[in-house]
Amino acid sequence: MNKPQILQVGPYPEWDEEPLNAAFSVYRYFEADDKSALLAAVGPTVRAIATRGELGANRAMIEACPALELVSVYGVGFDAVDLAVCRERGIRVTNTPDVLTNDVADLGVAMMLCQSRGMIGAEGWVKDGSWAANGLYPLKRRVWGRRAGVLGLGRIGYEVAKRLQGFDMQIAYSDVEAKDFAPNWEFVADPVALAARSDFLFVTLAASAATRHIVGRDVIAALGGEGMLINISRASNIDEEALLAALESGALGSAALDVFEGEPKLNPRFLALDNVLLQPHHASGTIETRKAMGQLVRDNLTAHFSGQPLLTPVL
Repeated sequence: MNKPQILQVGPYPEWDEEPLNAAFSVYRYFEADDKSALLAAVGPTVRAIATRGELGANRAMIEACPALELVSVYGVGFDAVDLAVCRERGIRVTNTPDVLTNDVADLGVAMMLCQSRGMIGAEGWVKDGSWAANGLYPLKRRVWGRRAGVLGLGRIGYEVAKRLQGFDMQIAYSDVEAKDFAPNWEFVADPVALAARSDFLFVTLAASAATRHIVGRDVIAALGGEGMLINISRASNIDEEALLAALESGALGSAALDVFEGEPKLNPRFLALDNVLLQPHHASGTIETRKAMGQLVRDNLTAHFSGQPLLTPVL
């Protein structure tokens, strides 16, 4: 029996590559020197696309695959997949939620702690001899007992808020509506008002056209010169130009960011700042979670081609 033919948009870890290639006939788009030529040659036979959240699948790629039935995303975000064309053509879409939720929440909280307590600079203070030569490291700000806002109380936002409870923080959140499962946390409908009552603002929204630049000048200004913005969602949720201007002027105290427009080639203005913690989009980057994500990608592909219900459908 012929294996289903799939287009693999970006590389996966070795432990995923082997079983993927064993189960399917895989065309490795990311290795092609002439990607348009590859799509022209193999697109008509491709029945599924296996991609990553930040890579997605655009309209041109999807339209080059007239027999396409499924786009399986390695990641929780699917905003880089052209859902409109998928709807038009009845193409199913899956992602890998839940399996990465806790690791993403862990990194968000770790970023808050690291940035608030100046841990990167403090390590440098020790290693470069400044501790011995100049004495104690400059004082930083506490985390416990302060005010935290969570913008988007979905799976990841909920886990972030749960962790913040351990620091006795005053927790509030914004979402489309108040959540019955969060009776002890304050609901603030307006993101600007949420930022104004927060020392730390976590951005944990799913990205969409409706949330693009939801963290703009007004939200950033409300968070203010003592506030910290932590983004573990998608770069498009934040107006980067407004963020950079506020960090450079001191209108925003600091930021901790795991995602960027145009990553990995982020705006070089970020590199000149000493009030931002930069991470390489690795919130789900643990061995355990990445193995679970790869398994879920393959399980969705297998379910589809076996005529079984998809495990984690988006469309």
